[in-house]
Amino acid sequence: MNDTKFSTRRRIWGGTMRGLMVLCAGLTCALALFLILYVLIKGVPHLSWELLSTKPSYLSDTIGILPDIISTVCMVLTTLLFVLPLGVCAAVYLTEYAANKRVVAVIEYAAETLSGIPSIIYGLVGQMFFCQFLGMKKSLIAGAMTLVIMNLPTIMRTTQESLKTVPQSYREGAFGLGAGKWRVIRTVVIPGCVDGVITGCILSVGRILGESAALLFTAGFAHTLRPLFEGIRAVGLEGAGATLTVALYVYAKEQGEFGVAFAIAAILMFLTLVINLAAGLVTKYYNRKKKL
Repeated sequence: MNDTKFSTRRRIWGGTMRGLMVLCAGLTCALALFLILYVLIKGVPHLSWELLSTKPSYLSDTIGILPDIISTVCMVLTTLLFVLPLGVCAAVYLTEYAANKRVVAVIEYAAETLSGIPSIIYGLVGQMFFCQFLGMKKSLIAGAMTLVIMNLPTIMRTTQESLKTVPQSYREGAFGLGAGKWRVIRTVVIPGCVDGVITGCILSVGRILGESAALLFTAGFAHTLRPLFEGIRAVGLEGAGATLTVALYVYAKEQGEFGVAFAIAAILMFLTLVINLAAGLVTKYYNRKKKL
């Protein structure tokens, strides 16, 4: 009799928890779908070739986001150009070379702490160090260097955790065949942690695309094409510029152009989708390559 009561209670409890999980999953999917559809419905009607291919002008009373698109691309590429090598190399050193485990543990804890610091603090530090101390002023390069510091812990930790999943037997087998330390890392360890690098890259690109507070301090919000076409001076990285997220804030908060703001939001969602799909294809490619 007691066993029957216990079994009935367990079935009721299991059914209740299963129902709650289904409800939570359904609410999450519904909220995500509502957000996507709401942004698309509000933003897509305001998208036009003129908006995407021109710059804003008070004289001709036009609104364009071409400078912001170019600034966003420059910001993403410049940040990744610095943060990927730094993060991956730091992870490889801490995992494969560092002997003092206490120091490694302290660095890991510091990296996790830095990942949780509000971005506006990075912006304040970046403004004081890059813009004023190093004399970069408000520019895309100052904003990119600030984003490098913001995203370095993410790249390092995701790569490091992925490196730890590479079986030790792979290393021992390579050493047994006469390979040196660097050759083992280059041909066995790093190819085995590509998933972690890609994951860190996706998270970093998402944070770069969504960042506004730090860039308002360091990159400014100029809607201009001028820096991009004045010679190499670095592909425009010396001039101030607004990324799409900063432009969204400026158009919505400062100018009240909510239609343009929703159009930019739709573009950002599309870019995020493209980046995730590309990362998925790259992951499948490397997984297929590892099986060969």
